[in-house]
Amino acid sequence: MDIIYLRKLKIDTIIGVFDWERQTRQTIIIDLEMATDIRKAAQNDQLEDTLNYKAVAKRLIDFVSSSEFKLVETLSERIAEIVMNEFSVPWLRLQLHKPGAVRGAKDVGIIIERGNKF
Repeated sequence: MDIIYLRKLKIDTIIGVFDWERQTRQTIIIDLEMATDIRKAAQNDQLEDTLNYKAVAKRLIDFVSSSEFKLVETLSERIAEIVMNEFSVPWLRLQLHKPGAVRGAKDVGIIIERGNKF
């Protein structure tokens, strides 16, 4: 198994349960590891033979920036569904950061893994 990853993808969105969170965009940060097999791409040196991390990032930016979820749990699940279904990723590990959500804490968030490693 090979892993292609995105680190510290920052996206502004509406996220949270409190009234002020429903009216103020906040920055969330995504770290994403995605299982794939890079051998064909490495052999052919062709983008279409690999998982295009730029396409993944663009799709997530479009989705997250227009979303308005209350919970990071819901947002994380939807991101996982998009990546797995639209990019044929069999396994992923997603860490979603919501910095500044808790006074005195630099960062809070969630880590999920979905699918099966091959």
